Amino acid sequence: MRENELFTIKEASEKLNCPAHTIRYYDKEGLLPNIRRDNKGNRLFDKRDLDWIRLMTCFRATGMSIAGIREIVELAMQGEATIAQRRAILEAHQAEIVKKQQVLSEAFEAVSQKLEIYNNVQNGSPEESFLEYIEKLDE
Repeated sequence: MRENELFTIKEASEKLNCPAHTIRYYDKEGLLPNIRRDNKGNRLFDKRDLDWIRLMTCFRATGMSIAGIREIVELAMQGEATIAQRRAILEAHQAEIVKKQQVLSEAFEAVSQKLEIYNNVQNGSPEESFLEYIEKLDE
């Protein structure tokens, strides 16, 4: 991809594996403030735009709200003086992701244990190991 190459929304969507309607939504919500348009009003994206959309997609996948992303964009538009504020937002978000990961890890372990119990039951073993697992959680 050349640095100054421009992409249509269809091309951007294909490159990012992100639906065009999502990109349009991000633009409508003010999350893509520097998007250029051609003489017909069609959006044009460069590599930096694609990188930013990719990052926003990651933020959304981790549960960051549109309002949170908009706050980062608005601060970024104000320049380097807001880096500390942006960093604080991302650090708080990262802490939330860590909590979610812990909850998911515990849930994953519980599901894995239950699957093991079902496998044991199907193979003729009792379901007692699930009770042992629950007791371990209480320790």
